[in-house]
Amino acid sequence: MVFVEHPHILPGRLEDRLYQRTISSHALQENLLAVLPTGLGKTAIALRLMAEWHLRHPDRSILFLAPTRPLVEQHARSIRETLRLPDPLVFTGSIPPADRPLLLAPPQVVVATPQVIANDLKEGTLSLEPFSLVIFDEAHRAVGDYPYVEIGRRFREVGDGRVLALTASPGARRDRILEVFRNLNIPSTGLEIRIGDEDDVRPYLQTIRLESVYVDAPEAFLELRRDLQRALDRQLERLRGLGFLRDRPYVTRTDLLELGHRLRAATSSHRALGEATPGQVWEAVNALAVAMKLSHALELAETQGANALREFFRRMAPEGARRPGRADKVFLSDPDVTRARERLATLSEEHPKVEAAVGLVRDEFRRNPGARVIVFTQYRDTAEVLVEHLQKDPSGTIHPIRFVGQASRSERDRGLSQKQQGEILDRFRSGEVNCLVATSVAEEGLDIPRTDLVVFYEPVPSEIRSIQRRGRTGRTQLGRAVVLQTRGTRDIYTQRASRSKETRMKDLLEEIQGALLAEDASRGPAPGSQSSRKGVQRTLF
Repeated sequence: MVFVEHPHILPGRLEDRLYQRTISSHALQENLLAVLPTGLGKTAIALRLMAEWHLRHPDRSILFLAPTRPLVEQHARSIRETLRLPDPLVFTGSIPPADRPLLLAPPQVVVATPQVIANDLKEGTLSLEPFSLVIFDEAHRAVGDYPYVEIGRRFREVGDGRVLALTASPGARRDRILEVFRNLNIPSTGLEIRIGDEDDVRPYLQTIRLESVYVDAPEAFLELRRDLQRALDRQLERLRGLGFLRDRPYVTRTDLLELGHRLRAATSSHRALGEATPGQVWEAVNALAVAMKLSHALELAETQGANALREFFRRMAPEGARRPGRADKVFLSDPDVTRARERLATLSEEHPKVEAAVGLVRDEFRRNPGARVIVFTQYRDTAEVLVEHLQKDPSGTIHPIRFVGQASRSERDRGLSQKQQGEILDRFRSGEVNCLVATSVAEEGLDIPRTDLVVFYEPVPSEIRSIQRRGRTGRTQLGRAVVLQTRGTRDIYTQRASRSKETRMKDLLEEIQGALLAEDASRGPAPGSQSSRKGVQRTLF
């Protein structure tokens, strides 16, 4: 193995891979979006660029942004262990805002969550002028009102800095990808893509074996589904009677969300919408709110289990000082919802996915007692059920722990602080904990170097999240990912849609790259450098 030799890189720390060298060299020339599958070392590209950038601009500071505190601390650790640079300052909200400006005399390396930087910019306690390089990890987030967008705009205003944006999955929509380009000030030529079949990356990619395991919903769950579907159909008929969704014989959750956007826009301006009067718009708002609750309950019944559905009903029902809202009252008073709750009260059976997930984990540890496993689920209630079942395994080899986000919904559902999340990941790496039962918080970028099995308790509709979940395995060796699906439910359609979006994303990236290649060819090489794209190479450091 050949390692990078550089005055600002510690010997023997970074393997010298041609594609990483090529991409980091390209990033020296212009703002760049780099799209690489998980496991190909996006962080290594950033570290190479930082080392060379500091060599060329020793009096300027560098800002490395990542969405979460565990990711920030992970990147800071990588910088300390790899580079000869100023010891990185970690800004995650733990350092008081008044103290942060005192620490920022350049040259500095700051690793931070974007929320902290955006807040300091808003308060006027921080300027981006000392920074000449900003790295945006998980750059697909740079859309809408996410803090990356404001930071990108402010950095563009200060002048001559460089941007490196990193992601494994920019999305399957052209407008979303182009929005990332605009928000981070990336030129049309500033794109490097490695989808996984290129000659320079193929030797470094491990195969991920993707499997589907199908289960049948028991009759008790089918009865729950029929009750909830009748209640949902009732609300959809209300909406159609008000002039909405008439062109949708089958209404999806996406249809409901899009209608919600239109209704909110109409109510905020107190105007009619189509043929509906302002009064009918408000009636539609209420019907839609009930329909969304029913759609969610139906999803839980189909894909999650009895406990998750019970917890959902419990949160809807009035308890203590909490007064149910109008939509809650309509939802709970529906006769079919009442029937579903009565069925649920006597249901002792769990969803067959629980047994399937536990069986997959148990079999993995039976084959390999030193394995690491992640089970992903959309819902915290399901995560709790899975941990309880895994803890009962008689072999004593499975040591599971729930890994969720920071928000606490109640005393019964406490979130994990980012410090606690980091401690759990350290225990997972060391083997003290060998099975994470995780929600979406574990999908992005975390340094979990060896995970033998990833179980999807349910498919996810987002191609970005699906790629990120799957990328938790197969990083240094053959990986295995298993998706659980309940026959005859939205699981099947969700998985099909996710795979379709992934294919569309790859096709779109290849299309964008082809257009950029044609643009490069018509323009010719820039003075003093050559295109880094296929067949040609830039000056490499």
